[in-house]
Amino acid sequence: MGVTDPAGPVMDRDEVDRALARLGAEHEAIETSLLALQDHAGRRLLEGAELTGVTRERWAATEASITLLWAYFDAYTAALRSAREIRARRRWSSREDLVELTELLRGDSVTVPGGAATLAAAGKLSESFSLGTLVDRMNELYASSLDLVVTADAVWSALPARIDLLAAELRRTRKLAHSVGVRPGEHPAGDDLERITRTLTRLREDVVSDPLAFWVPAEGSSAPGGGRPDTTVYDREARALEDVRREIDAVLTVRQDAEARLIRLRDVLSRADRTLAEARTARGEVLAKIAATEVPVVSGPPTALQEQLATAAEYRRQAQWHRLSPLLESLEQKAEDELMRARESLTAVTAPLAVRAELRGRLDAYKAKVARHGLAEDPLLMERYDSARRMLWSAPCDLRVAEQAVLRFQQAAAEQLGASRIPQQGEPQDRRSESS
Repeated sequence: MGVTDPAGPVMDRDEVDRALARLGAEHEAIETSLLALQDHAGRRLLEGAELTGVTRERWAATEASITLLWAYFDAYTAALRSAREIRARRRWSSREDLVELTELLRGDSVTVPGGAATLAAAGKLSESFSLGTLVDRMNELYASSLDLVVTADAVWSALPARIDLLAAELRRTRKLAHSVGVRPGEHPAGDDLERITRTLTRLREDVVSDPLAFWVPAEGSSAPGGGRPDTTVYDREARALEDVRREIDAVLTVRQDAEARLIRLRDVLSRADRTLAEARTARGEVLAKIAATEVPVVSGPPTALQEQLATAAEYRRQAQWHRLSPLLESLEQKAEDELMRARESLTAVTAPLAVRAELRGRLDAYKAKVARHGLAEDPLLMERYDSARRMLWSAPCDLRVAEQAVLRFQQAAAEQLGASRIPQQGEPQDRRSESS
């Protein structure tokens, strides 16, 4: 078979030798890469795994690409071998040799048979390339195949191990929860543990069979395996387990200090009862000693809190810590609220007595002041003092009338002491009368 002149200029011997050296280096690099891909742990795992979903679809296409890669590489190797053999015929290649080498090295002289899976699927008997084009095609197929292999391997290297560690922590938490009575159907934390167990089991199965479904590509990255594993579901369940652990810790704390907390609860409720009893006694005193005053009614101690306290004590005896924990927290808040309510009730009930005590103190203070100025025997002052004192020390005491009597005594005292006026209730005292 004769050799026709190539479309372009014929290469000289130096150009041929440089091209063969470059193609030989590329051949060695491609062979090294293909062998590394063949031995990659991710590829072996993909071949042996029962894949599902997007991974199964993409791996089927990638397997065909890898098969085609080797077909391209074999054709490339054969073409390079032929070129080397032609060049080795003579030390100084003839024009016919150079024409043939130019066609082989620069023309579409490499034919890939249609037996390759991708070509067969496309219905082609064969496909021809130049060596340069063939290298570009191999690089493209290699990059896409390596990307899938590296991505799957990255997910398998990261997620299953983390899921296993979380599952081990989950088992320890379930064992601890069971020891304090936190079980499914009896406590929300027990239900959460069951749900987390199911989710982690399903997550691990999905990650193993369809790793590419758990990959987030990096934006703008063209490097093989550019991106990160999608840990959204894992992170959510890890947070949920942490919440359950805190709940179990709270239950354990209850088990350790339940008796002390119950004692404190009884003490707070007892103080609230005593305060309410004091308020009821004070109310009777106010009704007897203060006239024309509305005194709030004092309610009795809430029996519901005592019943809940008894229930809490029963939970402790039966070691039902998971039920005792929320009940104690609720009771502690309610007990503090009850003590505050009792104190507010006592303050409201005794307010009239406080007003009377303030009026008595003011009356005695002004009497001492006029006595210091030698007016203790003044008839008007004594008459108004006695009137106010009778009202304040008699029962029942009308506070409004008594306050007016105290103000009349203050006014008379101020006039006798030379003050033009006395301060009204809530105003500052006249400095002249204080200093006189």
